Amino acid sequence: MLLIKILLGMATLIVAGAFEAKTIVFSDVNLIAMTGEKLLANQTVVVRGDRIIAVGSNVAEGYEKSARFIDGKGKYLIPGLAEMHGHTPIPQGNVNSAYVNNMMFLYVANGVTTLRGMLGAPAQLILKEQISNRTTIGPSLYLAGPSFNGNSISSPEQARQKVRTQVAQGWDLLKVHPGLSRAEYDAMANTAHQLGIHFGGHVPRDVGLEHAISMGQLSFDHIDGYLEALGYPDQALDFKRLNTLVKLSKDRGVWIVPTLELWNHLIGLGSAKEMAAWPEMQFWPREEVETWSRRMKQRLQRPQDFNPADYSHTRDVVLKALHDAGVGILMGTDSPQLFSVPGFSIHREMQRMVEAGLTPYEVLLSGTRNVGKYFQAEDAFGVIAPGQRADMILLNANPLEDIAAVKDRAGVLLRGVWFSEEEIQVRLTEIKLTNKN
Repeated sequence: MLLIKILLGMATLIVAGAFEAKTIVFSDVNLIAMTGEKLLANQTVVVRGDRIIAVGSNVAEGYEKSARFIDGKGKYLIPGLAEMHGHTPIPQGNVNSAYVNNMMFLYVANGVTTLRGMLGAPAQLILKEQISNRTTIGPSLYLAGPSFNGNSISSPEQARQKVRTQVAQGWDLLKVHPGLSRAEYDAMANTAHQLGIHFGGHVPRDVGLEHAISMGQLSFDHIDGYLEALGYPDQALDFKRLNTLVKLSKDRGVWIVPTLELWNHLIGLGSAKEMAAWPEMQFWPREEVETWSRRMKQRLQRPQDFNPADYSHTRDVVLKALHDAGVGILMGTDSPQLFSVPGFSIHREMQRMVEAGLTPYEVLLSGTRNVGKYFQAEDAFGVIAPGQRADMILLNANPLEDIAAVKDRAGVLLRGVWFSEEEIQVRLTEIKLTNKN
């Protein structure tokens, strides 16, 4: 109990003392700016407030004595990562609960500095404001409102009104779930275009992939709609048909959020016992891990009309075809659900993306520069350059050689605020001990 009190006190000091942006200088660092695949050695990056103000080999002279200098010798600096299909559940709407604060910190601890929340609830808008005002530590939030689905929408007019309401409330995008008729979907899409808000998520069965693309759906999460449009698993993979869908996707500028690792869990690949024993589970509430285990065991007991391993492989093939054609890929894991712990799940997803055929650099693009391009109307971030939001991760090894290096951190910079790995581990230990009691 004494140890818990000591750690709680240390964590409070970290939050109270560190969460203020100052001038920070990273010196003599290996820079992976994500403006190109080239690694630049012996670079200096200067941050003031929440912006990067200078990058180069001789830019550190003349800064105020109060600036914090961080020695980057032998280390690697990359932009902060994004979780582009995450969730921010807030039990009973209590945005200041330990559950919410811990969840937000788990993202940051793993270098996730941007989060696109994909299922809205009113309290999330309060959380977004608190994070923006620096009263809560968490990634910058971009939030979808409550979903458009077969239960929430029963007519085209209701769809139009729901779009108008969500725009007025300040949501950043609309979330599409299954169950919409084509008329309801079109009413939503047309109103969204008129009011300047984009939409993404799933593809309702009555709508179909090609119509959703033609109506301007911006993101297709879980590669949803593609295997269905290919007739898989009832039909063998038709590469001519796949090429047609890939070209349409490229021409219409859609984005794909693969969630490869989570989908393997959903289709029954993996052992609930083994996943429940993964190291990151100690940072998530025990009762929720136990719920995940029960759900996974129940899923494995249900008969399936497809081979899970072949299904997973086919999704990889579709993703690689989309990627190779230049369709934009965005990193996402659908955390927290079914053994996908916020922040930690990014590392498992990145490894799966490499296994699907992407290079480490291409994987990093999906969580950095691509995300900045997706949100370019909102802010400037995703690369390390002057004027960009100061979100960065300092690593101890080169992630271009092995994507697992992203787990080997020296610290995380969140909107100009530095969290050393030592400070991060103190807070993680507090969260772990809390979950044990």
